[in-house]
Formats: sequence, structure tokens, C-alpha cells
Amino acid sequence: MLRRLLPTLVALGCGLLALGWGLFSLQRIFGQEREDAHAQVRSRREALEHAASESLRQSLARQLEETIPALHEAVGDPLAPAEGFYLLFRNYQFLPRITRPSAGYRTPAKDAYLVLEAHLADGSPAGKWEQRLARLRAVEAALAARNTRGVGRLVEDLLRYHAANPLPAVQELPFLVLTLERLQRGKDTEPLVRALLREGLPEDFGGFARASGLQRDLLRERSRFTQSDFDFLHEHIVRLSTTLGEPTRDFLDRAGEVGAGMLVMPDGLVEPTLIGEQWYVEPKNEEAVYGIAVDVVALLRPIADDLRARRLLDTDGTLSLKTERPVQPMRTLRVRAEMPQWARAEADIEARYGLKTVLVAVCGALAMAIFALSVVSQQRKYRFLELKSDFVATVSHELRTPLASIRLLGETLERKLAHTPEVRDYPARIVQAADGLHFLVENILSFNRIDKGRWKLRTSRVRLEELVNPLRDDLASATTVPVDLVTDVGDAELEADPSLLRLLFANLGRNACAYNRRSPVRISVSAQTIPGHGCTVLFRDNGVGMPEDEWENVFQDFYRLTQPGPEVHGSGLGLALCRKIMRLHGGDIQVATSSPEGTTFALTFHESYR
Repeated sequence: MLRRLLPTLVALGCGLLALGWGLFSLQRIFGQEREDAHAQVRSRREALEHAASESLRQSLARQLEETIPALHEAVGDPLAPAEGFYLLFRNYQFLPRITRPSAGYRTPAKDAYLVLEAHLADGSPAGKWEQRLARLRAVEAALAARNTRGVGRLVEDLLRYHAANPLPAVQELPFLVLTLERLQRGKDTEPLVRALLREGLPEDFGGFARASGLQRDLLRERSRFTQSDFDFLHEHIVRLSTTLGEPTRDFLDRAGEVGAGMLVMPDGLVEPTLIGEQWYVEPKNEEAVYGIAVDVVALLRPIADDLRARRLLDTDGTLSLKTERPVQPMRTLRVRAEMPQWARAEADIEARYGLKTVLVAVCGALAMAIFALSVVSQQRKYRFLELKSDFVATVSHELRTPLASIRLLGETLERKLAHTPEVRDYPARIVQAADGLHFLVENILSFNRIDKGRWKLRTSRVRLEELVNPLRDDLASATTVPVDLVTDVGDAELEADPSLLRLLFANLGRNACAYNRRSPVRISVSAQTIPGHGCTVLFRDNGVGMPEDEWENVFQDFYRLTQPGPEVHGSGLGLALCRKIMRLHGGDIQVATSSPEGTTFALTFHESYR
């Protein structure tokens, strides 16, 4: 049993290994497809994020370039807006402005104002202020006398003296406030006096560093005043500006402006950088660093809208800044793009991969089940074949003895009853039936021995004529119909087992007689030799023929054709045995032609002949 199963087990094992390798390779392909699909999604995401990041960099750089003129203006003009601006020049921060007042509760500016006001009221000597106050009193006297020509000259003299003899801001600004309050006459105020409020003195007045107007001077010198002094001077300047009709909106805005104070820049800043997602700074040269306050979320909105308009970002897609540290150089800035479509695609990829993996696992399990079932099936098949063969061999062997007795008794009766007309053909019929049964038994035994590999060929060089001629006698005793046998085999010789080839030709001859409705039965045997390639023997009969789709089926074990007319008895082993005999000799047998006029069998011998 094991010897018979071994080829099947080897074949099934090889097939299982091949299938396992195929499933393993298929799983690797599925895994690679999964990675490729994820890579495609990542590639789309990275391309979109790169485009968004580049757009954000350009937007920040463009916004800074557009802001530089306003930034320069804010540096030169304290009344200009400066919120959200940064300028560091030669390690000094000009912007954002430092809006913190001087610490403490002292009020030196207010005190100076009150002292000057008292000296003007009582005319008492004022020490270092005496020259200024004397000139101020002269202007007031000229105004009171309505000396228009003299007022202009006296005002110019006062202001030139003031420009030529500057004092600290906590003294200069109170004096100027007091001067404006004493000399203002509404719309008739002298131009030089009005200029003290906002525009400042002309350049030809000399080196007065703070001669740019009280509004600007107070804002510029804010850090030198305590909060009380700043509020005191701020109140007086606003009241004067309102009285004289000068603008106050920008002054009030800047006074209420809360600056960011000192911003600490990272060391070694050499490239555009985003700080805390709030400031964009960019070194312009070795001495200056420019910056602006930014709203990254607001800047990303138009970028997202542009990507949506180009159908690169879904309507429900979002952009956000992906920062890894507080100080982010722009070259490493990354924008994160999120779209539900990508999440769904990732989930679909994993679902498909999981399904394919399950299918591969199921195929592997099925292969193992098929392997097990095949082994069991083959085991049962061979067990059945062994039982069948043993049964056939046993029955055939047991039939030989009674057949020999029947034939012997039939021959004895034939001799003794030869002169009794009524029964003289009975012994012949008994002998004929016994011969037919004997032939059937020989067929079964030979088939069984060849099928189980128990037949040992006894080959010899034999002439084909010697194998075919005995067929006349075999068929004459096997059928009541006359048989016309014609041979044209020449001197062909074969290296073969004579007993098996005689059995082969006997089976072909008996089939020609059994499947035939003509009389006589005509059989012709011819040989065609091809030097160096072998010999082909053609066996022709004039039987009923067979359909073309049955030409190969007739060589199957126990297969019998269903023919119209009287039933033909047989085992269905004749032609199957003929093919086994031919293949045992290294040849083959085929139906060459078949029609209602007869059938031709082609026997091909590949062994040497002469």
C-alpha cells in the first residue's frame, strides 16, 4: 500500500509545497500592493503639504516685504502705527516700542509745570528758567498789546533760545505745554506756536533734538516719565490739540498702544524664522532683523481656498501648521493637510489587505484539506483496486479448473456422439463456449498481472508473420461466421513477448467478429516500416465502426460501446488490455480511422525491428 501511495504522496507534497510558495509569494505581492497604496496616499499628502508649505513661506515673505515701508515709517514717526512690527538694528530694538513708563510715583514734570506757572503768575525770579520766562512774558505782552509784527519776532526769539538751550525731557515738555497754553489764541495762534503741538520747529532753528512736536515728543520719551507725569502731560496735550483743531486720533491710539516690549531673538539667527507661531522674522543684512506679528491660521485660509479652487483639497479638508519647536526655521516649516478622503482610503487599503490575507489563509487551509482528502481517497482507491484485483485473480484462477474439465468432457462427447445427428453439434458448442470463457479468463488474468506490475516480459526476436497467422485458427474456433484474414507484413520482426502480442491480436480479431454484421468477416494486417523510427502495424476490419468521440474512450478499463442491434457480450477489457500490452512494449495503439465500413487500428512499435 505504502509503495503505491508513495508517488501520490510525493506528487501531492510537491504540489502542496508549490501551492504554499505561490500563496506566500501572493501574500508578499498583496503586502507590496498595500505598501504601494499607502505610499501613493502619502505621496499625495506630501505633495499637497509641500505646496501649502511653500505658499505659506511665500505669503509670509510677501507680507513682510509689503510691511517694510510702514515699519520704517513707524521707526521715524512715533505717531505711526507700530503694533505687530519688529526691528532690531545693531542689537538695538526699535520696534516694538517700549511703552512701559518709568518706575515710581514721583511727578517731576508736573512739579516743573506748577513751578513755572507760579513764577509766571507772581513775576518772581525763576533761576535757570528766567531767560525763557522773560521771553515768554514779552510775547504775552505783545499779544496783549496786539502788536502783530512784534509777536512773530518775539515768538521766534523765544523758540530759537529754546532750541539752542535744550533741557531734559521732564523739564522741556512741561515748559512747552505751558508755553502753548499761554500763547495759543485758537485759530489765530501763531504758526510757530501751533507747530510746537504736532509738526515741530523748522530745521533752521538749530539742534533741538526734540523739536518734532509735543505729541511725538511725549510718545518718544514715554519711558522717561512716570505714569502720573505721562497722564498729566497727555491730558494737557489732548486739550490743547482739541482747542487748536489738531488731529488727536493717532496720538490717542499710540498712547493707548500696548507694546510687546523687548523680544528675545534666538542666537545665530541667519534665516527666515517663525517664532512661537506669532512672529515672522527675517534677517535682511548683518545689522538688521525685520519682523511682523502673524496670524498663521488666517494666512492658511486663502491657501486652502486656492487649493480647493484647484481641486487639490476637498471642501472638508483642513490645513494647519505642524511645528515641532517654538523657533521654527522657514526651511523646515511644514503645513499639515488633513482630508477625510485620505483616512477612508487608508481604511479601504487595510480592509482590502485584510480580505486578501483571509482569502490566502482560506486557500492554504483548503489546500491542506484537499491534500488530506486526496491521501485518504487514494488510500481507499488503492485498497479497492487491491481488493478488486485479488477478487478477479481468485475468481479467474478458480475458473480455470472447471473450464479445463468442461472442455475435456466436451471433446470426449464430440468424439462419441459424432454419428448422432441430433446432438453432434452440442459438444462443439460446449467447446466453443469453454474456449470463449477461457479467453475471457486469460484476458482478466493478464490484465490484472500487467495492471499490478507483476508481468515480466519475456522478449525475443519474432517475425510478425508468425504472430498473425495463428489468428486464423483462433478465430475459426471462436465464431461461426467465416473469417477472411489477409496479411501483408513482409519480413518485419519485432523484439517482443510473443504470448502477449498473440493475445493482443486475438482481442482485436474477436472484436472484429463480435462487432460485425457482414459475412465473411474481413481482416487485413499490414506493416509499415520507417528505418530508424520503428514499425507501424495497421489492423483493419469491416465491422460496424464507432463514433469519433468514442475513439479514445474504448481503451478505458471496463468501457463498452452501446451499439444498435443485438447485444454483444464482453467484459470491456479487450482494448484496455491491448493498450497496456503496447505500452508495456514501449509503443501505443490508436484508432486510425473508423466508419460504418470498418475500423483501422494503428499499432506503433518504437523498439528495433528488422
